[in-house]
Amino acid sequence: MSRVGRKPIPIPEKTKISYENRVLTVQGAKGTLTRSIHPAVDLKIEEGVLNVVALEDKRTSRALQGLTRSLLANMIVGVNDGFERLLLINGIGYRAELKGKTIILNVGFSNPVEFDLPEGISASIERNTTIKLSGIDKEKLGLTAAAIRKIRPPEPYKGKGIKYAGEHIRRKAGKAGVTAQ
Repeated sequence: MSRVGRKPIPIPEKTKISYENRVLTVQGAKGTLTRSIHPAVDLKIEEGVLNVVALEDKRTSRALQGLTRSLLANMIVGVNDGFERLLLINGIGYRAELKGKTIILNVGFSNPVEFDLPEGISASIERNTTIKLSGIDKEKLGLTAAAIRKIRPPEPYKGKGIKYAGEHIRRKAGKAGVTAQ
């Protein structure tokens, strides 16, 4: 049995949840999220607690039970508190600026790179080298952060590029000088 999938999800008081036609809708202080539920699992809402139940005792059903429970827990946290992701820019002359819903990145290319933020994701830039992304959908936030990082991933020799806060870049030694004989 899935240990994660069997854990009940507590529902905060100010959160409204509706489940109709295999579609779950969660409303909170920050917004509304909806998700369709896989046919292998079902939901039970009772006394301020949401439970995910596997309909069959198969490996895929148990796996989907744990996945669904994690996704729904992230939805509830997202509509109440939201999520944040921090990106750091390293490199001489590398910087970012925000114009409306577009991030303009100067990261060593001949022209600046423009990145349009998707709906539901907001950004703020601190000290030209720190991008702070925030939103209520954890999946969309992670995909946006990954897309920005992909523009100029950190390289292993000097560490220049865009990286996640807290990410460790494994550094390589440069060329070893050849000794003349």
